[in-house]
Amino acid sequence: MLLAPIRWEKNSIVFIDQTELPARLKYIRCRDIDTLCEAIKKLRIRGAPLIGVAVALGYALAAVNSKEKTFSGLRKDLNKASKKLRATRPTAVNLFWALERMEETLSHHLRSPNGNYPFGERRRLVKVKKAILKEALVILEEDKKMCVAIGKNGARLIKNKDVILTHCNAGILATAGQGTALSIIYEAKKQGKRFKVYAGETRPLMQGSRLTMWELIENRVDATLICDDMAASAIKNKGVTKIIVGADRIARNGDAANKIGTYGLAVLAKHHGIPFYIAAPSSTIDKNIKSGRDIPIEERNRKELIYTGSKQTAPFGSKVYNPAFDVTPHSLISAIITEKGIYEIKRFRRI
Repeated sequence: MLLAPIRWEKNSIVFIDQTELPARLKYIRCRDIDTLCEAIKKLRIRGAPLIGVAVALGYALAAVNSKEKTFSGLRKDLNKASKKLRATRPTAVNLFWALERMEETLSHHLRSPNGNYPFGERRRLVKVKKAILKEALVILEEDKKMCVAIGKNGARLIKNKDVILTHCNAGILATAGQGTALSIIYEAKKQGKRFKVYAGETRPLMQGSRLTMWELIENRVDATLICDDMAASAIKNKGVTKIIVGADRIARNGDAANKIGTYGLAVLAKHHGIPFYIAAPSSTIDKNIKSGRDIPIEERNRKELIYTGSKQTAPFGSKVYNPAFDVTPHSLISAIITEKGIYEIKRFRRI
């Protein structure tokens, strides 16, 4: 099974509402920026690579929807859209990477001489909008290819009889393609390798149980669900041989931010002497920040801990600490797997 978590169709963005999974597979047709921003904030769209693709398409949607007749008017509309999109999720760097790329596309075409467009400013506006949409679709297609490349690179690390632990969802639902960490699993399965996977449920929003387990079952991967606090026991008693997770932002020194709970797994991997791998596209590496200390960590609504689904599971008056991500220091990461290759952190070299 290879779904299309997001696509451009008839001047609109069609995406899977991930909050509805695993109970039902529901698609939403988005025709405006505000709907897209709400979807990203509410995690209907989630996963760093997918968020990058979504905001690129959102920028294109704002261009298509603009009624302005001048370039200054179009730029104003797109600046407004960009500001809204930037405010949705602060940690995933792919969001900002994609928007910067879209903004550069706009600037490049606005710098082009009028002589290239002999039919006047209105015709040139149409050309610019088409160029913006084309760039967004290029980003989408690049993401699909990136997923396959990460999978093939990482599959080299998978051996027969491996027992792999993963966390959150870094699969089809987190990208426009077949995932990052889970792409490695899918590629290894295609190669005929036999292994087992344990998926942590990933509290408080259960991306592991709701999304990763749904994906793995649909793709007939031998997978077992565990509670997050069963990870140490599973590593010790079930013979986990390696841990593979995704990332939302990676600093220059290799520190990596990922879904809350990842850092604890890296500590466990170190104690038990098993490798801990990060799988992410090169666009997730933020060259503008030196270390994980500079990564902004999103803190989400307290209700996510007060409720489990619609059921209240804690007193309303509870004090709540609810960071969406934590940072794993590079010293605990065995290697980072990207579409360009596998990079060993300790020696800062490609392997």
